[in-house]
Amino acid sequence: MTEFEKYIQRYLDLVPSENWIEEMKTASDATLEIYESLSEEQGNYAYAEGKWSLKILLQHLIDTEKVFAYRALRFSRKDQSLVSGFDEEAWADNSYADNRTMKSLIKEFKLTRKLSIKFFKNLPQEALELIGIVNGNDIKVETIGKLTVGHNLHHLNIIKERYLPNL
Repeated sequence: MTEFEKYIQRYLDLVPSENWIEEMKTASDATLEIYESLSEEQGNYAYAEGKWSLKILLQHLIDTEKVFAYRALRFSRKDQSLVSGFDEEAWADNSYADNRTMKSLIKEFKLTRKLSIKFFKNLPQEALELIGIVNGNDIKVETIGKLTVGHNLHHLNIIKERYLPNL
């Protein structure tokens, strides 16, 4: 197993069933249940110095999902151009999420997830099996969809373990 495969496996292992599109909906509902219960002040909470606020974390989920969807779109259309990674810290530092309202972030998350579900749900199996290259690593379109779920669940676990106990 390559280092890349080991890295993504930690997210894939979090997806509770093979029906990952349904799990995408479930993860979205769980995320929204938490975020819709937060006040603006709580949205600005970070559990430690130098850690992201809950608003920035939600923006990170949105941004990452958009990147994953873009990669899956390219690969599902048989675009074999090389795709590089992205610097999540730089994106978070420049997201302006702390200047936004919880309502606007929640709305963007809902729309982003709705588009992801619609996109992946409508891909035929042969498109889900297509492979592209990210940072020199092969990855299937379907795996990108599963990563969307696993990444979301990973951050939900962090929210529950490190943020919510202090709110």
